[in-house]
Amino acid sequence: MKLLRVGEPGAETPVVQDRDGSSYALTGLTDDLDGAFLASGGIDRVRAALAGGALPAVDVSGLRVGAPVARPGKVVCIGLNYRDHAAETGAAVPERPVVFLKDPSTVVGPYDEVLIPRGSTKTDWEVELAVVIGREARYLGSPAEAAACIAGYAVSNDVSEREFQLEYSGQWDLGKSCETFNPLGPWLVTPDEVGDPQALGLHLSVNGEVRQDGTTADMVFGVAHLVWYLSRYLVLRPGDVVNTGTPAGVALGLPGLPYLRAGDTVELSVDGLGTQRQTFRNA
Repeated sequence: MKLLRVGEPGAETPVVQDRDGSSYALTGLTDDLDGAFLASGGIDRVRAALAGGALPAVDVSGLRVGAPVARPGKVVCIGLNYRDHAAETGAAVPERPVVFLKDPSTVVGPYDEVLIPRGSTKTDWEVELAVVIGREARYLGSPAEAAACIAGYAVSNDVSEREFQLEYSGQWDLGKSCETFNPLGPWLVTPDEVGDPQALGLHLSVNGEVRQDGTTADMVFGVAHLVWYLSRYLVLRPGDVVNTGTPAGVALGLPGLPYLRAGDTVELSVDGLGTQRQTFRNA
């Protein structure tokens, strides 16, 4: 099952798509796809209504697609979580997950424009598998308990300004939290349709040139481990997003490769989770 939000920013309508691609409005079940919806068992209600033929069909063609989760409470990111990405940046493979937070207001739709910050010289791309939390994860006993806390998965572009991130501060926040720096979606795909989250291909091109072509099998720490690990230090709540890291192929790791400039187009996808496409422009 795929959940999405369509419409203009701030006025999106929640929609579900079934396996054959037909779309149905959820306005009779919920006002939005947010933490409250997930915490109250909203996905189960949608599944039951869809199976019972109780939802009105809707045509979403031509409509803007927003991020599939409204107003995430926090976006938690994992750095250097792919062995090949750690190698290309000259970093050691971490012994524990590298954790940082990203301003949740950076989350935008998968086809929205992304703004290159004023003064930027090193705006970079990162295709990632995003995990959306559906049930509170607090002091989980083991990674085996993580699956029950996951509402689904989405494509995420963890856009980063490397000079701001690595040269302007001892922390990464400045280079990670610029406005529009986290396109998310197009869908929130439920785990039953995703299968093994450690067997998904990730792909990204810039102006049609392939830059990233990796697999979640290369993660240092898998999805279940990350949710369990984070729950020991943070309370993950419904609607929170966890960006799980990026494979090799970012501009930071490829000396001589140009960073993003106004007019550049980035297209990215994760197997089974859909495709994003953004054009970058100066702020």
